[in-house]
Amino acid sequence: MEHDETAEFAAPAQRSLPLPVKAAETSADRPWPVRHLVPKIADYVGRMSPVWVEGQVLNLKRWNNLYFLTLRDVDLDMSLRVTLPARDVAPIVDRLTDGSRIVVHARPRFLERTGDLSFAGDAVRLVGLGELLAQIERLKGVLAAEGLFDEARKVPLPFLPAVVGLVCAQQGDAEHDVVSNARARWPAVRFEIRRVTVQGARAVPEVTAAIRDLDTDPAVEVIVVARGGGSFEDLLPFSNEALVRAAAACRTPLVSAIGHHLDQPLLDLVADWRASTPTDAAKRVVPDVTAERAALLQARHRARTALRHRLAREQAGLDATRSRPVLARPETMLAPHQARLDGLVGRGRRTTNGLLGDARTQVAALAAQVRALSPAATLDRGYAVVQQADGAVVRDPAEVEVDQVLGVRVARGRFFVRAGGTEGATA
Repeated sequence: MEHDETAEFAAPAQRSLPLPVKAAETSADRPWPVRHLVPKIADYVGRMSPVWVEGQVLNLKRWNNLYFLTLRDVDLDMSLRVTLPARDVAPIVDRLTDGSRIVVHARPRFLERTGDLSFAGDAVRLVGLGELLAQIERLKGVLAAEGLFDEARKVPLPFLPAVVGLVCAQQGDAEHDVVSNARARWPAVRFEIRRVTVQGARAVPEVTAAIRDLDTDPAVEVIVVARGGGSFEDLLPFSNEALVRAAAACRTPLVSAIGHHLDQPLLDLVADWRASTPTDAAKRVVPDVTAERAALLQARHRARTALRHRLAREQAGLDATRSRPVLARPETMLAPHQARLDGLVGRGRRTTNGLLGDARTQVAALAAQVRALSPAATLDRGYAVVQQADGAVVRDPAEVEVDQVLGVRVARGRFFVRAGGTEGATA
């Protein structure tokens, strides 16, 4: 490899330049050495004020007059190292174990030699049950005000889900209770199981991720979050705000089966259905095939019996109706009306005949009067009426010409004559 003399002679010159004053002024050509950066970090950290911080105790150890522990966040996988004097821990040392929730008053400290950040505590106290309950009640009030517990939000569970999503512990009886009882009731049911940590710092992120994962699966029709009970502290993750909000945002119907009777985790309030135990959840999410078949047979029997009774009742009513005399001999129903009609017809005929007789008498009388006044009576005595061709009566011989054909009307008919000579009229 060729030796770069330029670089060799340039390095002392660069090192002789003054260091940048601010971090933003550093560059690859003008870096800060570690010995210059570490004191600045230590000075910056040293100016920070003491802080009260809450978390969960892990890896608690004592060495001489100091206690060393890891303070882990109760929801996320984040932690800090804390050192406490033994005299400050002494009042609670009998109750302080891994998993305890504490509040520590500590000042941050940066170790220049190793570059580690830790906290030096000077006061510690356990987070008591009352304080935890108060925190949950405050969160409960906030979520209730947002309407996350309202009954109108809850989604009905499907009657017969083909696939059930199950969130349960990696080891425990909850999975067995749900799966075995569900398949005993409906053997065809299938499960999508997500085994997670159900207590401690990892519980919240793992359970939340499992719920969201199952909610995105279109085949899953209902989700069961199951745990076989536990102490109040063990069930704290199921009252965590992040987990509860994830359950509230779940579009798939969700069943909470935490199995805790004394206290009710907030997950129970936001879930679409609360089961008292994992076994109760299995009975709720799938129907009992034996009971359903028995109910179906019973319903068919009731329907058949009801139909038979209805047909028998209708047949009896029809037979009773057909047995009535008015239907056995329908003409008897018409007999009174026929008799009344016959009476009216007879009365009408008699009245009509009477009227016609009176009318005949009147007509005969009028005919006699007309005949007496009519020229026909005169004709009957031998007189005749002479008429011209147009029907005009001849009253004067001067109206007639010789050889004119005239009509002569007598009492019993009419005949024609030809006119001859005429004679003058006489007075």
